[in-house]
Amino acid sequence: MIKIWGRNTSSNVQKAMWAVGELGLEHTRIDVGGAFGKNKEPAYLAMNPNGLVPTLEEEDGFLLWESNSIVRYLAGKHDKNCILEPKDPKQRALASQWMDWQLSVVAPAIFQAFWGLIRTPPEKRDAAAIKTSQDKTTDVMKMLDTQLAKTAYVAGPAFSYGDIPVGIMCYRFRQLVPGRPLMPNLDRWYDAISKRKPFQDHVGSVPLS
Repeated sequence: MIKIWGRNTSSNVQKAMWAVGELGLEHTRIDVGGAFGKNKEPAYLAMNPNGLVPTLEEEDGFLLWESNSIVRYLAGKHDKNCILEPKDPKQRALASQWMDWQLSVVAPAIFQAFWGLIRTPPEKRDAAAIKTSQDKTTDVMKMLDTQLAKTAYVAGPAFSYGDIPVGIMCYRFRQLVPGRPLMPNLDRWYDAISKRKPFQDHVGSVPLS
């Protein structure tokens, strides 16, 4: 049985848990980080020197951190039916591309909106920084909408692990940017992924905090 170390409200932990759910893996999730702390203690730092979540621990002692790497590893090891990892090398590369885009483009864009609206008391919020973040996130989500006019999912005609990190950011986008413009292709895709049980179990049912 695998262990996933990390609190369920972390978007990065949610990636790992969504993948675990899609693959039907036996697992234990251990609350670490945020209000639970423990991520800066020596025992945890010995597993993950970054002090961040998630960390994957396997029964043989194998440890892996970085959320997208965990998702790709679990798919590579356990995904016999190509639920998450595309068979086609080009689609597999495109899935990884969109996973990396979530880290390098979407996450920085949405950070100030999340921090300002979820983590900051109303009287201390920086309205200008929140608005700038909302606008940046809207712009990058327009890029996704354009892609989804061409393909059913981010990497091609079928759901893949490429949809997981981007889908979690889209969930946050829809809550943090209430005045967003119409994006019919994104909305169609989001409606499809949000009906998946692992999304509902590990993302859609967890409040932002």
